[in-house]
Amino acid sequence: MLDLDAIPNEPGAYQLVLSLAEEVTLQVGALGTFRFPTGKYIYTGSALGGLRRRLARHLRQEKRLRWHIDYLLQHATVEDVRLYPAGGLSECALNRRLLALPHVRVIARGFGSSDCTCPTHLVYLGR
Repeated sequence: MLDLDAIPNEPGAYQLVLSLAEEVTLQVGALGTFRFPTGKYIYTGSALGGLRRRLARHLRQEKRLRWHIDYLLQHATVEDVRLYPAGGLSECALNRRLLALPHVRVIARGFGSSDCTCPTHLVYLGR
């Protein structure tokens, strides 16, 4: 389990490595309905108000569904968290690196990227 006290409470970017044990079809807010296949995903986000605070929210079970990732986190398991404190690569730069990999797929266009030009901030790695 992730030790939230060990996470710096400073701004930055992060990646959630997720596992989805069963295929699920979800209505993701106003974005639309998507079929998420079983397998591994990486979600890239930013935490301008602090990494610890944002990750604590993501890991909480009870929360208002606000961000696209909130919908998927109702079904997926967080297997790992990668932290990138401010001053390093931006959320979009990290995401572009993932999208450049030959084996990744975009499942939900616009997921987590409504405030930028990235096609998505959630990549599917497969089984």
